Amino acid sequence: MRIASTINIQGHIAVISLLSAMAFSVSVVAEEDLSALLEDGDATLSFRYRYESVDQQNFTEDAQASTLRSRLTLKSGTYKMINFLLELDDIHAIGKKHYNEGAGNTPNRTRYPVVADPAGTELNQLYVDINPSTKVRTRFGRQRINLDNQRFIGGVGWRQNEQTYDAASLQYTGEKFTGVYAYVDHVNRIFGRDVPAGKHDQSGTHLLNVSGKISEKGKLAAYYYGIDNSDSPAFSTDTWGVRLTGEAQANPQTTISYVMEYAVQSDAANNPVNYSANYWNLQGTLSRDTTNISLGWEVLEGDDNSLLNEAFRTPLATLHAFNGWADVFLTTPNAGLDDKYVKFQYNRDAWVFNARYHHFEARDSSSDLGDEFDLSAGYKFSKNLRGDLYYADFDGKNGLSNVRKFWLALSLTL
Repeated sequence: MRIASTINIQGHIAVISLLSAMAFSVSVVAEEDLSALLEDGDATLSFRYRYESVDQQNFTEDAQASTLRSRLTLKSGTYKMINFLLELDDIHAIGKKHYNEGAGNTPNRTRYPVVADPAGTELNQLYVDINPSTKVRTRFGRQRINLDNQRFIGGVGWRQNEQTYDAASLQYTGEKFTGVYAYVDHVNRIFGRDVPAGKHDQSGTHLLNVSGKISEKGKLAAYYYGIDNSDSPAFSTDTWGVRLTGEAQANPQTTISYVMEYAVQSDAANNPVNYSANYWNLQGTLSRDTTNISLGWEVLEGDDNSLLNEAFRTPLATLHAFNGWADVFLTTPNAGLDDKYVKFQYNRDAWVFNARYHHFEARDSSSDLGDEFDLSAGYKFSKNLRGDLYYADFDGKNGLSNVRKFWLALSLTL
């Protein structure tokens, strides 16, 4: 169990801010009736069971991971401008542990491929909100931060142990635009606090995202993400970007939507590599009734002649959602990555089906890196119970291993 080491987070600015804000909040609330905080509060208990198997070339044995995540979320009511949230996660391995938890968690299981779901109990979120108006929300403490489509800043919700941030954040939601700013002091990564890779101190990481409508169905977002990672200098980067999304009605049954995004990144702070790289993504989607078809092209630049990995980096992203579910490209190759993809989704009653195809190339050298097919089927049994099946098949080229993964997931919320 890691709960003791998790709660011991003194010395982090975000948590000190949380304690100070709580002290202020309690002193204010104590003057009046506390019933609003208690009576209007909410308690949620949820469970997510997942079986994951990995057949990866060059490993002597296949990975088989059977894990259960239990989550307790306690949310207070609002008294004047104050409310709290506490969330605890427990990840438990069921049966034999035939998998490598990754990042040094299980050095005696390196014969298996990695399934990055380390067992343990952790404080997932603990924050206080102080909201001076209906348009402004300030949040202090351990919190979830998901910006845009989570391509650069996200919570990695796919894994059993979520990525959260010890931070102070400010959100403004107005009629014309929305703005989010966060000062991050510590990143709690999916590998857990028992290994260095699971707990990254920041020396002043700033996240800024501003978006607004440019038409009735068009939205423009601009962002700056300045990451200063003192524990992993290679993650220290400055990223500036813009993201345009929108849709148009072709006819009463058909909608055409689009995404256009561009970003430029350079080294920052203590990063030992001096580099600059670009990113762009173009996607168009045709939606008709219960069917969606998307065509996309995503590029992360790199330098094939460099041995220092001068490629575009996304250290705080929800990576599983991009570049294939087999997770082959969690780190951008030295020569960069060119991903041309097709996505298909079909919904029928309580069912949802997905099929995806990716063709990968090295951006700088145009070398063929492989192809991937992804399939999923999900069924909603009731309001609180859902089941999902997933399959990913990556056929590697030019030295990349073949990878096949299968998942069975059941989610229950009480």
